[in-house]
Amino acid sequence: MTRSSSFRIGDEVAVGSRKAPEAFRSIGEAAAELGLASHVLRFWETRFSALRPMKRPDGRRFYRPEDMELLRRLKYLLHERGLTIRGALQELEGEGSVEGPDTALEPATDGAGVSVKELQDAVRLAVERGDFRLEADRADARVRLESLLEELSGLKARLDKVRNSG
Repeated sequence: MTRSSSFRIGDEVAVGSRKAPEAFRSIGEAAAELGLASHVLRFWETRFSALRPMKRPDGRRFYRPEDMELLRRLKYLLHERGLTIRGALQELEGEGSVEGPDTALEPATDGAGVSVKELQDAVRLAVERGDFRLEADRADARVRLESLLEELSGLKARLDKVRNSG
């Protein structure tokens, strides 16, 4: 009997390691399928009580299909929508609408209509452009950075308001 093993090539699961959707997955297989590191799945287990993979007596984890679905939803909420762990918990507990990765959903925005992901991308772009280098055109860089700071401050105020209301 041959055992199917998965290994990573970049972010892809190697060909020949595909399992049926109803098959159980080891932590390595689950992580590879989701494009995450194994330690992220173990960390999520400590924060999300609904995530409880089967564990063998030797401690090895096996993720059932329902565990994989929850992991996909968590990845969507945390990585794609940019929610905090607390925000994802609220979504999962029904305080917000739980949307899956297949659902077209507008990202959460602050008052200026900018999502957390858009702000992250804007800061990443500013770094790539060299806005933080001294030799950059200071006036132009300063205007862009002040705009980013204003947007981030608005987002922080919104997050503080949500934290204080709950």
